[in-house]
Amino acid sequence: MSTPATNPGAFQPLPPLTGRRVRAAVVGAGAIGRGSHFPALARLAEEGETEVVAAVDIDANAVESFSAEAGIPHAYTDLEQLLREQRPDLVTICTPPTLHRAQTIAALRAGAWVWCEKPPVPTLADFDAVEDEEGPAKGTVGGPYASIVFQHRFGSGSRHVRRLLAEQAMGRPLVAHCQTTWYRDTTYYAVPWRGRWETEGGGPAMGHGIHQMDLLLDLLGPWSEVKAMAGRLVHDVETEDVSTALVRFENGAMATVVNSVLSPDEVSRIRIDCERATVELTHLYGHSNDNWRVTPAPDVPGEEAAAWQDFGPDVPSSHLEQLRELVVSMRAGERPRSSGTDGRTSLELITALYKSAFTDTTVRAGEIGPGDPYYTALHGGAPGWAPVAREEVPA
Repeated sequence: MSTPATNPGAFQPLPPLTGRRVRAAVVGAGAIGRGSHFPALARLAEEGETEVVAAVDIDANAVESFSAEAGIPHAYTDLEQLLREQRPDLVTICTPPTLHRAQTIAALRAGAWVWCEKPPVPTLADFDAVEDEEGPAKGTVGGPYASIVFQHRFGSGSRHVRRLLAEQAMGRPLVAHCQTTWYRDTTYYAVPWRGRWETEGGGPAMGHGIHQMDLLLDLLGPWSEVKAMAGRLVHDVETEDVSTALVRFENGAMATVVNSVLSPDEVSRIRIDCERATVELTHLYGHSNDNWRVTPAPDVPGEEAAAWQDFGPDVPSSHLEQLRELVVSMRAGERPRSSGTDGRTSLELITALYKSAFTDTTVRAGEIGPGDPYYTALHGGAPGWAPVAREEVPA
């Protein structure tokens, strides 16, 4: 039986989206699929934009109960069967990172757009393989494209600050701080797949801090070089449990980045000092207008400062806001934000952070490519960090 993976030409192009709902399928019946992706899809369904036609999970009981509770008409345990029979326009992926590459490629080959949870894939090599399956790489105009869930970029607060920075209303950005200091105890790492390169993809830099680093890059633009350190200070894991980095941006701004799972006082924070004001975001897992603060320099006129501090109607960051914009891109046949080069930038920075930390060198943007050990593994085979091969014991 032919499948999208074995026969890329097995599917005909999906019909245009004009005048109809976007047919969506949810991959993964766990907490993210149930608690974040499906509610966003359901809300857009109420607005006449989407319909969830199927869900899939390797656990038959989980996907059947999820589908029954959510009113999803079709439940599957095989993704390729779902793609072949339901032909969705959009596939949302809510599975562990090591599955993302194969599932995304299968969906793209079936003609579906993809919205994949972070981290997108474990390595830059995987990301480039996914991009090679998008519409433009196959000669198809208007998609399909694979987008990453970076919901912190979306909402009224980040939109307002992004515009102020792009227009340099507050002057040039000079100094920044990006902080993801969370707390995970030994019970968290007792789950067998956590803390391992092969199954979790990385430590707090990859699995936790990626959201704030991605938002920082979205606000400040391209980075140029990074110098980092990483350590295992508490947990007995393959990956790090804390990292710090110094990052220089193409616009000259300099930033410190801290990612930790050792911090009882949990916070996510971004601070950017510009020539005429400081803008700061303090939250934990999501933000609204109240989480942002703009502090003008003493000589800034009151009317101008008031305009900077007016964020407009409050639209919190959320999966819903990103999905809403993604559907607009689908209907227009345009590459969505958080895909392609725009989606790759945070993964490239994280890869460079690991390489810098494990080799004690400064890593520059664009230098990690095919042939570099960090292109295909975030540990890069570094002594003391690469997984230790387990010897098989004879029965």
